[in-house]
Amino acid sequence: MAAPLTGRDIMVMVDEAPDGDDRKSTIEMVLINRRNKTRVREMSSFGKDYGKDTKKLMAFKKPMDIKDTAFLSWEYDDPSKDDDKWLYMPALRKVRRISGASTNDYFMGSDFTYDDMGDRNVDEDDHTLIGEETVDGRACWKIKSIPREDDSLYDEKIIWVSKEAHKTVKAEYYDAQGLIKTYTVEALREHQGFWTLFKMKMENHREKHTTLMTLSDVEYNTGVDDGFFVVNTISRGHLR
Repeated sequence: MAAPLTGRDIMVMVDEAPDGDDRKSTIEMVLINRRNKTRVREMSSFGKDYGKDTKKLMAFKKPMDIKDTAFLSWEYDDPSKDDDKWLYMPALRKVRRISGASTNDYFMGSDFTYDDMGDRNVDEDDHTLIGEETVDGRACWKIKSIPREDDSLYDEKIIWVSKEAHKTVKAEYYDAQGLIKTYTVEALREHQGFWTLFKMKMENHREKHTTLMTLSDVEYNTGVDDGFFVVNTISRGHLR
């Protein structure tokens, strides 16, 4: 008889869920403030796997005041190795390295931190399976994740993982004062043979601010050029 699944087992399945050797998409980001005013941003997103490591690039196309701003990350499978992250700001003509406590900063005015935007190594947290629940009609495992290091913005996360898709479909982020944010997936479906997140929402309960992210033009295994994922590329702008 097979041993029962542990929280770590489930998070490894999430981490290893198939998503092609590379992937690209267009992302619309809508920022909604407490007065219900919205700002809309659009960016191109690229990702590629190098063994168990992943490189990602996000480059803003609209609006004009942030066009060509770009975020590059190299995410390492080794939990003892910090991911490399860079942000290029065209107005300053300068690349800024994101490291240490800066990974807890919010990305471009959104409700996602730089750390949220990345892919945390499974063993950066301790994961406990605490139950099973249905979220938006999807059977899910419910997991409590607690960071092993004290440099995280969050003391605890509660994560709901789809049993069918092996994707996180909801997450709640807590600190000592209580609930900070809620992440929900509003559109998840199979596309080109891979379970794909098409619409996500992050609600910041403290700031009364919400970020919606919608993906379109999603393609897998197109042969994304290695040249996208170098610092010199993001500082030139005009990515295609």
